[in-house]
Amino acid sequence: MEQNVVLCGANSYDQKYYLNQEFSALPDAVKQELQIMCVWFTEDIGGILTLEFEPDGTLIMKTTADDMDYYYDDIGAGLKLHQLQRQKRELMSSLEMYYRVMFLNKTVEEAGKEIL
Repeated sequence: MEQNVVLCGANSYDQKYYLNQEFSALPDAVKQELQIMCVWFTEDIGGILTLEFEPDGTLIMKTTADDMDYYYDDIGAGLKLHQLQRQKRELMSSLEMYYRVMFLNKTVEEAGKEIL
């Protein structure tokens, strides 16, 4: 079974942001937008947020929290994830296309059909 590939993530407990070095070729503006998005989420909601590519190239957002984190807002996390998915739809689609072409060796046409 193939595992997801982590693109980036932020951790409110360690107050750290992580970008997978395999994606260092992304434009600086995209990397900055990802960092702002992840850090903003964890500052607002708490816990840990990761953006991961599934084996088929679909980009998903995962949020987790420590069991003893009573400040983590489970309902707010779901609402904030839906808000980010709506607001960053174009960015997410572009990242999925990039991943499918650069890492899964799909053609642009194949990758575009999978996104639609």
